Amino acid sequence: MTYIDAPSTERPPMVARRKWTGARITGLMLMMLWAALALSIVYMLVDGYDPEKVAKYGPRILSGIWVTVKLVAISIVLGALISIPVVIGRLSHNPIIGGIAFGYSYFFRGTPLLAQTFLVYYGAGQFTDALKSVGLWVFFRDAYFCAIFTFSLNTAAYQAEILAGAIRAVPSGQWQAADSLGLRPFTTMFKVILPQALITALRPYGNEVILMIKGSAIASIITVLDLMGQTRYAFSKTYDLQIYIWAAVIYLITVEVLRRLWEMMERRLTRHLKR
Repeated sequence: MTYIDAPSTERPPMVARRKWTGARITGLMLMMLWAALALSIVYMLVDGYDPEKVAKYGPRILSGIWVTVKLVAISIVLGALISIPVVIGRLSHNPIIGGIAFGYSYFFRGTPLLAQTFLVYYGAGQFTDALKSVGLWVFFRDAYFCAIFTFSLNTAAYQAEILAGAIRAVPSGQWQAADSLGLRPFTTMFKVILPQALITALRPYGNEVILMIKGSAIASIITVLDLMGQTRYAFSKTYDLQIYIWAAVIYLITVEVLRRLWEMMERRLTRHLKR
């Protein structure tokens, strides 16, 4: 004999409604304000689109983008090379070597990049004769080379702290295990410690690259015609504020593309940790 269960008479639990608190109302109003601002900017860009200006200054803006990309890429690579001895100094138990590395990092991380750029570009002119005598005036008289020099030293300090902190974060048991296997310190560092440290440092490295892209606009102040430099030139000829808005949009797109690529690389390099 088959029994059929009687339908349940219990009511489903009531879902509590969210109350309209002051914080929720404030947040909603701010979201609406940002949405209205974004729509107004889009409308202004579409309504004020001028094909003649785009045809005249578009190639200059594109060349500025390429200058910015080269400036940041070269500075990041040179900064990574410079950061290696700084990392060694930061991890050294020698108080003199450690103090020099700390002083370098403290100065370049504690002072504005703008002040550093001015110090190199305008300060080099105070030592023209000395620089000419050693053949370096050809380098320091060029604003582009001064920007690369300053940016490289600046990002090297940050990269050194990122890598040194990541190395310190590796458990000491890794050193002990490598020592018990008879590995040499050099082999231990590059085969055991550094691969683990780079995974930890990967995301901070991405943040540093993004900060350098945004900070590269400083180069325009010393006459480097990067994206911001070309934007300033176009604005001086047209007095059209939309040019700066387009420059901001280009910076935003560049940062977002880089962020997406960095996330893909991070997922690729850390896929073994998710198993």
